[in-house]
Amino acid sequence: MEPVRVDSNYIYFKNETEYRKGRGYTIVKLIIDTIGAFFGLVCLSPILIITALAIKIDSKGPVIFSQRRVGKNGKEFKMYKFRSMVVNAEELLGDLKERNEMSGPMFKMKDDPRITRVGRFIRKTSIDELPQLFNVLKGNMSLVGPRPNLPREVDQFSSYQKLKLLAKPGLTCYWQVMGRNEIDFDEWMELDIKYLKDRNLWVDIKLIFRTFFVLFGDKNAR
Repeated sequence: MEPVRVDSNYIYFKNETEYRKGRGYTIVKLIIDTIGAFFGLVCLSPILIITALAIKIDSKGPVIFSQRRVGKNGKEFKMYKFRSMVVNAEELLGDLKERNEMSGPMFKMKDDPRITRVGRFIRKTSIDELPQLFNVLKGNMSLVGPRPNLPREVDQFSSYQKLKLLAKPGLTCYWQVMGRNEIDFDEWMELDIKYLKDRNLWVDIKLIFRTFFVLFGDKNAR
């Protein structure tokens, strides 16, 4: 499916109807996102506070790491995570590219030397992703949806892969619960586009519950 037009704020496709969902689903999903993110932040506040203190004690730099990601319709936003790497991680990336273990434009490395001691634990348990609940409250993200990519990664997407930008990105998705870093780039994109076709409230609820069982202590978390 070729885009009719692509600009910095929107990607227009022909025949998008197959991937669009009704207004009722969108409204209910927004309500679930807002309530879920609010109660998630309240219930998880002790973990958030302890994690912030641990990061501050363990290494120099800010507790929260923010990074530009590409969201729905190609619009960029600032995504939040607990910092799990050294502060100059981006500068060190160039020296590590030859050790990339992920196909496509993504960079993944199992024993990445840029990750801090606390960072390894919060990645293993996916605690580093919890600040994205603030993104959900801001409306940049959803609890369930395709994981957001970096602008430089999206620049290398095929027209077909850019279909994932028709949905609001989420904290969890098929990729999160079906293998994560054991899945190569092309299969990951297929799973994101599969979600566009499959998504409904029941699918979203099942993915949320599966995430709790898969992510915490998941051997594939990096």
